Amino acid sequence: MRRLTGLMCGWLLLSGVAGADEVPALPKLKLDASRTAVVGLSSGAYMATQVQMAYPELFPAAAIVAGGPYGCANGRLDLALSTCMKGVPPPDAAALATKAKQRAASGDIGALKNLAHGRVYVLHGKDDALVSPVVATAAATFYEQLRDADPALGSLMVKDDGARAFAHNLPVAATGDDCDKSVSPYLGHCGFDAAGEIFQQMFGKPSKAATEAKGELRHFNQDAYKPGGADAFLATTGYLYLPPDCVAGKRCGLMVAFHGCKQNADAVGEAFVKDAGFNRWADVYDVVVLYPQTRASTAPMNPQACWDWWGYSGDNYDSRQGVQLRWLVSAVQAMGLPH
Repeated sequence: MRRLTGLMCGWLLLSGVAGADEVPALPKLKLDASRTAVVGLSSGAYMATQVQMAYPELFPAAAIVAGGPYGCANGRLDLALSTCMKGVPPPDAAALATKAKQRAASGDIGALKNLAHGRVYVLHGKDDALVSPVVATAAATFYEQLRDADPALGSLMVKDDGARAFAHNLPVAATGDDCDKSVSPYLGHCGFDAAGEIFQQMFGKPSKAATEAKGELRHFNQDAYKPGGADAFLATTGYLYLPPDCVAGKRCGLMVAFHGCKQNADAVGEAFVKDAGFNRWADVYDVVVLYPQTRASTAPMNPQACWDWWGYSGDNYDSRQGVQLRWLVSAVQAMGLPH
Protein backbone atom coordinates (compact mmCIF):
# COMPACT_ATOMS: atom_id res chain seq x y z
CA MET A 1 0.00 0.00 0.00
CA ARG A 2 2.85 2.40 0.82
CA ARG A 3 4.41 1.76 -2.62
CA LEU A 4 1.03 2.23 -4.33
CA THR A 5 0.48 5.53 -2.54
CA GLY A 6 3.90 6.76 -3.65
CA LEU A 7 3.18 5.81 -7.26
CA MET A 8 -0.16 7.59 -7.15
CA CYS A 9 1.45 10.76 -5.77
CA GLY A 10 4.06 10.65 -8.50
CA TRP A 11 1.36 10.26 -11.16
CA LEU A 12 -0.55 13.22 -9.77
CA LEU A 13 2.56 15.39 -9.95
CA LEU A 14 3.30 14.35 -13.53
CA SER A 15 -0.28 14.90 -14.64
CA GLY A 16 -0.34 18.47 -13.38
CA VAL A 17 -2.81 17.87 -10.54
CA ALA A 18 -0.30 19.06 -7.98
CA GLY A 19 -1.06 22.21 -6.06
CA ALA A 20 0.35 25.59 -7.02
CA ASP A 21 2.88 25.52 -4.20
CA GLU A 22 4.38 22.31 -5.66
CA VAL A 23 5.08 23.89 -9.07
CA PRO A 24 8.34 25.87 -9.20
CA ALA A 25 8.64 29.57 -9.92
CA LEU A 26 10.28 30.95 -13.05
CA PRO A 27 14.09 30.94 -12.96
CA LYS A 28 16.13 34.13 -12.98
CA LEU A 29 17.95 34.26 -16.32
CA LYS A 30 20.38 36.44 -18.26
CA LEU A 31 17.99 37.89 -20.85
CA ASP A 32 18.98 40.04 -23.79
CA ALA A 33 16.44 42.88 -23.90
CA SER A 34 17.41 43.64 -27.51
CA ARG A 35 16.15 40.23 -28.66
CA THR A 36 12.55 39.82 -27.60
CA ALA A 37 9.38 38.90 -29.49
CA VAL A 38 5.79 37.79 -29.03
CA VAL A 39 3.99 35.30 -31.27
CA GLY A 40 0.49 33.92 -31.21
CA LEU A 41 -2.09 31.93 -33.13
CA SER A 42 -5.71 33.13 -33.45
CA SER A 43 -6.73 34.55 -30.05
CA GLY A 44 -3.05 34.29 -29.20
CA ALA A 45 -2.31 36.42 -32.27
CA TYR A 46 -4.63 39.15 -30.99
CA MET A 47 -2.92 38.81 -27.62
CA ALA A 48 0.50 39.18 -29.24
CA THR A 49 -0.45 42.46 -30.93
CA GLN A 50 -1.96 43.71 -27.66
CA VAL A 51 1.29 42.97 -25.84
CA GLN A 52 3.31 44.70 -28.53
CA MET A 53 1.13 47.81 -28.56
CA ALA A 54 0.84 48.04 -24.78
CA TYR A 55 4.54 47.40 -24.11
CA PRO A 56 6.53 48.14 -27.29
CA GLU A 57 9.55 49.01 -25.15
CA LEU A 58 9.62 45.36 -24.05
CA PHE A 59 8.40 43.60 -27.19
CA PRO A 60 8.95 45.60 -30.39
CA ALA A 61 8.72 42.43 -32.52
CA ALA A 62 5.54 40.40 -33.06
CA ALA A 63 4.48 37.47 -35.24
CA ILE A 64 0.73 37.34 -35.77
CA VAL A 65 -0.68 34.05 -37.10
CA ALA A 66 -4.32 34.12 -38.20
CA GLY A 67 -5.21 37.23 -36.22
CA GLY A 68 -6.37 40.77 -36.87
CA PRO A 69 -5.47 44.35 -36.02
CA TYR A 70 -5.02 45.81 -32.56
CA GLY A 71 -8.22 47.18 -31.00
CA CYS A 72 -10.46 45.42 -33.51
CA ALA A 73 -13.08 44.14 -31.06
CA ASN A 74 -13.32 47.39 -29.08
CA GLY A 75 -14.57 45.48 -26.04
CA ARG A 76 -17.50 43.91 -27.92
CA LEU A 77 -17.95 40.17 -28.41
CA ASP A 78 -20.38 40.68 -31.30
CA LEU A 79 -17.76 42.75 -33.13
CA ALA A 80 -15.11 40.15 -32.36
CA LEU A 81 -17.22 37.40 -33.93
CA SER A 82 -18.18 39.38 -37.02
CA THR A 83 -15.73 42.04 -38.20
CA CYS A 84 -12.71 40.62 -36.37
CA MET A 85 -13.16 37.01 -37.46
CA LYS A 86 -15.39 36.86 -40.51
CA GLY A 87 -14.38 40.24 -41.88
CA VAL A 88 -18.00 41.32 -42.33
CA PRO A 89 -17.61 44.23 -42.55
CA PRO A 90 -13.80 44.28 -42.80
CA PRO A 91 -11.82 45.98 -40.02
CA ASP A 92 -11.11 49.66 -40.67
CA ALA A 93 -7.33 49.57 -40.27
CA ALA A 94 -6.91 53.32 -40.78
CA ALA A 95 -9.44 54.17 -38.06
CA LEU A 96 -7.89 51.63 -35.68
CA ALA A 97 -4.44 53.11 -36.29
CA THR A 98 -5.73 56.59 -35.54
CA LYS A 99 -7.29 55.37 -32.30
CA ALA A 100 -4.07 53.58 -31.34
CA LYS A 101 -2.11 56.81 -31.75
CA GLN A 102 -4.60 58.57 -29.48
CA ARG A 103 -4.31 55.82 -26.87
CA ALA A 104 -0.52 55.99 -27.02
CA ALA A 105 -0.60 59.77 -26.54
CA SER A 106 -2.77 59.34 -23.44
CA GLY A 107 -0.50 56.66 -21.96
CA ASP A 108 -3.15 53.96 -22.28
CA ILE A 109 -0.66 51.94 -24.30
CA GLY A 110 3.07 52.32 -24.89
CA ALA A 111 4.89 55.08 -26.75
CA LEU A 112 4.83 54.27 -30.46
CA LYS A 113 8.39 55.54 -30.87
CA ASN A 114 9.48 52.21 -29.42
CA LEU A 115 8.27 50.54 -32.61
CA ALA A 116 10.79 52.52 -34.66
CA HIS A 117 12.97 49.48 -35.34
CA GLY A 118 10.31 46.87 -34.67
CA ARG A 119 9.27 43.88 -36.74
CA VAL A 120 5.79 42.63 -37.57
CA TYR A 121 5.21 39.37 -39.41
CA VAL A 122 1.59 38.56 -40.30
CA LEU A 123 1.13 34.94 -41.38
CA HIS A 124 -2.25 33.58 -42.49
CA GLY A 125 -3.52 30.85 -44.78
CA LYS A 126 -5.57 31.67 -47.85
CA ASP A 127 -7.82 28.71 -46.94
CA ASP A 128 -8.61 29.96 -43.42
CA ALA A 129 -12.38 29.77 -42.95
CA LEU A 130 -12.40 30.83 -39.28
CA VAL A 131 -10.45 34.10 -39.42
CA SER A 132 -10.91 35.58 -42.87
CA PRO A 133 -7.75 36.49 -44.81
CA VAL A 134 -9.14 40.04 -45.11
CA VAL A 135 -8.97 40.33 -41.32
CA ALA A 136 -5.31 39.26 -41.19
CA THR A 137 -4.43 41.58 -44.06
CA ALA A 138 -6.01 44.40 -42.04
CA ALA A 139 -3.52 43.60 -39.25
CA ALA A 140 -0.63 44.29 -41.62
CA THR A 141 -2.36 47.40 -42.96
CA PHE A 142 -2.81 48.68 -39.40
CA TYR A 143 0.95 48.68 -38.82
CA GLU A 144 1.61 50.17 -42.26
CA GLN A 145 -0.78 52.99 -41.40
CA LEU A 146 1.15 53.68 -38.20
CA ARG A 147 4.48 53.61 -40.02
CA ASP A 148 3.40 55.74 -42.98
CA ALA A 149 1.89 58.43 -40.74
CA ASP A 150 5.04 58.91 -38.65
CA PRO A 151 8.49 59.38 -40.25
CA ALA A 152 10.05 58.22 -36.98
CA LEU A 153 8.61 54.76 -37.62
CA GLY A 154 10.10 54.49 -41.10
CA SER A 155 12.23 51.47 -40.16
CA LEU A 156 9.30 49.43 -38.82
CA MET A 157 9.32 46.20 -40.82
CA VAL A 158 5.87 44.86 -41.79
CA LYS A 159 5.45 41.65 -43.81
CA ASP A 160 2.08 40.21 -44.86
CA ASP A 161 2.53 36.52 -45.71
CA GLY A 162 -0.92 35.41 -46.84
CA ALA A 163 -0.50 33.47 -50.08
CA ARG A 164 0.19 30.06 -48.55
CA ALA A 165 -2.40 27.27 -48.73
CA PHE A 166 -3.36 26.25 -45.20
CA ALA A 167 -6.42 26.49 -42.98
CA HIS A 168 -6.83 27.92 -39.47
CA ASN A 169 -3.80 26.35 -37.86
CA LEU A 170 -0.07 26.80 -37.27
CA PRO A 171 1.78 24.99 -40.07
CA VAL A 172 4.60 22.62 -39.12
CA ALA A 173 7.42 21.14 -41.17
CA ALA A 174 6.03 17.61 -41.39
CA THR A 175 3.42 16.67 -44.01
CA GLY A 176 0.04 15.08 -43.39
CA ASP A 177 -3.65 15.26 -44.20
CA ASP A 178 -4.71 18.08 -41.86
CA CYS A 179 -3.14 21.16 -43.48
CA ASP A 180 -6.48 22.15 -45.01
CA LYS A 181 -8.37 21.49 -41.77
CA SER A 182 -8.78 23.28 -38.45
CA VAL A 183 -8.71 20.38 -36.00
CA SER A 184 -7.13 19.85 -32.60
CA PRO A 185 -4.30 20.46 -31.76
CA TYR A 186 -4.34 23.07 -34.59
CA LEU A 187 -0.87 22.21 -35.88
CA GLY A 188 -1.24 21.71 -39.63
CA HIS A 189 1.16 19.22 -41.20
CA CYS A 190 1.74 21.36 -44.27
CA GLY A 191 5.40 20.87 -45.07
CA PHE A 192 6.01 24.49 -44.09
CA ASP A 193 8.02 25.21 -40.96
CA ALA A 194 6.16 28.28 -39.69
CA ALA A 195 8.18 28.33 -36.47
CA GLY A 196 11.42 28.56 -38.43
CA GLU A 197 10.06 31.36 -40.61
CA ILE A 198 8.84 33.21 -37.53
CA PHE A 199 12.25 33.00 -35.86
CA GLN A 200 13.92 34.27 -39.02
CA GLN A 201 11.48 37.18 -39.33
CA MET A 202 11.93 38.08 -35.67
CA PHE A 203 15.68 37.52 -35.22
CA GLY A 204 17.30 37.29 -38.66
CA LYS A 205 18.78 34.41 -40.63
CA PRO A 206 19.83 31.36 -38.61
CA SER A 207 23.45 30.36 -38.21
CA LYS A 208 22.61 26.70 -38.80
CA ALA A 209 19.69 24.36 -39.43
CA ALA A 210 17.44 23.29 -36.58
CA THR A 211 17.47 19.68 -35.46
CA GLU A 212 15.80 18.01 -32.51
CA ALA A 213 15.17 20.19 -29.45
CA LYS A 214 17.76 19.40 -26.80
CA GLY A 215 16.89 21.87 -24.06
CA GLU A 216 14.60 21.67 -21.04
CA LEU A 217 10.82 22.10 -21.03
CA ARG A 218 9.84 23.12 -17.51
CA HIS A 219 6.60 23.78 -15.66
CA PHE A 220 6.16 26.95 -13.61
CA ASN A 221 3.59 28.35 -11.22
CA GLN A 222 1.61 31.03 -13.05
CA ASP A 223 -0.29 32.01 -9.88
CA ALA A 224 2.95 33.43 -8.46
CA TYR A 225 2.74 36.36 -10.90
CA LYS A 226 -0.81 37.54 -10.38
CA PRO A 227 -0.59 41.35 -10.52
CA GLY A 228 -1.56 42.59 -7.08
CA GLY A 229 -3.14 39.20 -6.47
CA ALA A 230 -5.74 39.81 -9.21
CA ASP A 231 -7.08 36.83 -11.13
CA ALA A 232 -5.67 36.88 -14.67
CA PHE A 233 -7.88 33.93 -15.70
CA LEU A 234 -4.89 31.69 -16.35
CA ALA A 235 -4.20 28.06 -15.55
CA THR A 236 -2.11 27.29 -12.49
CA THR A 237 0.73 25.85 -14.56
CA GLY A 238 2.61 27.36 -17.52
CA TYR A 239 5.60 26.15 -19.53
CA LEU A 240 9.08 27.46 -20.18
CA TYR A 241 11.57 26.10 -22.73
CA LEU A 242 15.25 26.65 -22.01
CA PRO A 243 17.84 25.92 -24.74
CA PRO A 244 21.02 24.20 -23.49
CA ASP A 245 23.14 27.36 -23.71
CA CYS A 246 20.56 29.31 -21.71
CA VAL A 247 20.54 26.63 -19.01
CA ALA A 248 24.33 27.01 -18.90
CA GLY A 249 24.04 30.73 -18.15
CA LYS A 250 24.47 32.35 -21.56
CA ARG A 251 22.65 35.62 -22.22
CA CYS A 252 19.61 34.66 -24.29
CA GLY A 253 16.70 36.25 -26.10
CA LEU A 254 13.06 35.76 -25.14
CA MET A 255 10.00 34.77 -27.14
CA VAL A 256 6.52 34.58 -25.62
CA ALA A 257 4.30 32.13 -27.51
CA PHE A 258 0.53 32.44 -27.04
CA HIS A 259 -1.58 29.42 -27.93
CA GLY A 260 -4.96 29.77 -29.62
CA CYS A 261 -8.45 28.97 -28.33
CA LYS A 262 -8.84 25.30 -27.38
CA GLN A 263 -5.08 24.92 -27.74
CA ASN A 264 -4.13 25.28 -24.07
CA ALA A 265 -2.54 22.38 -22.22
CA ASP A 266 -5.83 21.37 -20.58
CA ALA A 267 -7.24 20.84 -24.09
CA VAL A 268 -4.32 19.47 -26.13
CA GLY A 269 -1.80 18.38 -23.53
CA GLU A 270 1.76 19.37 -24.43
CA ALA A 271 1.18 19.33 -28.20
CA PHE A 272 1.60 23.08 -28.67
CA VAL A 273 4.50 23.54 -26.28
CA LYS A 274 6.40 20.54 -27.68
CA ASP A 275 5.38 20.12 -31.32
CA ALA A 276 4.81 23.63 -32.74
CA GLY A 277 8.47 23.77 -33.76
CA PHE A 278 9.57 26.72 -31.64
CA ASN A 279 11.82 24.78 -29.28
CA ARG A 280 14.26 23.39 -31.82
CA TRP A 281 14.68 26.84 -33.37
CA ALA A 282 15.08 28.30 -29.90
CA ASP A 283 18.20 26.12 -29.57
CA VAL A 284 19.63 27.60 -32.78
CA TYR A 285 18.96 31.22 -31.83
CA ASP A 286 19.56 30.90 -28.05
CA VAL A 287 16.09 32.21 -27.27
CA VAL A 288 14.05 31.18 -24.23
CA VAL A 289 10.40 30.43 -25.03
CA LEU A 290 7.69 31.24 -22.49
CA TYR A 291 4.36 29.42 -23.02
CA PRO A 292 1.68 31.00 -20.80
CA GLN A 293 -1.53 29.01 -20.42
CA THR A 294 -5.12 30.21 -20.12
CA ARG A 295 -7.98 28.34 -18.49
CA ALA A 296 -11.55 27.74 -19.64
CA SER A 297 -14.32 29.34 -17.59
CA THR A 298 -18.04 30.00 -17.57
CA ALA A 299 -17.80 33.13 -15.41
CA PRO A 300 -16.49 35.06 -17.19
CA MET A 301 -17.73 33.30 -20.32
CA ASN A 302 -14.62 31.84 -21.93
CA PRO A 303 -15.36 28.13 -22.46
CA GLN A 304 -12.67 27.71 -25.13
CA ALA A 305 -9.81 29.11 -23.02
CA CYS A 306 -9.11 32.00 -25.40
CA TRP A 307 -6.82 34.88 -24.58
CA ASP A 308 -8.77 38.04 -23.79
CA TRP A 309 -9.05 40.10 -26.94
CA TRP A 310 -12.66 41.26 -26.49
CA GLY A 311 -12.94 42.19 -22.81
CA TYR A 312 -13.92 39.24 -20.63
CA SER A 313 -11.26 40.23 -18.05
CA GLY A 314 -12.33 43.88 -17.87
CA ASP A 315 -12.74 47.03 -19.93
CA ASN A 316 -9.00 47.75 -19.92
CA TYR A 317 -8.06 44.30 -21.25
CA ASP A 318 -5.93 45.60 -24.17
CA SER A 319 -4.18 48.42 -22.30
CA ARG A 320 -1.24 48.68 -19.93
CA GLN A 321 -3.79 48.13 -17.15
CA GLY A 322 -5.10 44.86 -18.58
CA VAL A 323 -4.76 42.07 -16.05
CA GLN A 324 -3.33 39.52 -18.50
CA LEU A 325 -0.87 42.05 -19.84
CA ARG A 326 0.23 43.05 -16.35
CA TRP A 327 0.60 39.36 -15.49
CA LEU A 328 2.98 38.93 -18.41
CA VAL A 329 5.09 41.92 -17.37
CA SER A 330 5.30 40.50 -13.85
CA ALA A 331 6.41 37.12 -15.21
CA VAL A 332 9.11 38.41 -17.59
CA GLN A 333 10.44 40.77 -14.94
CA ALA A 334 10.80 37.81 -12.61
CA MET A 335 12.84 36.11 -15.34
CA GLY A 336 15.19 39.06 -15.51
CA LEU A 337 13.87 41.16 -18.40
CA PRO A 338 14.48 44.81 -17.45
CA HIS A 339 11.53 47.21 -17.49
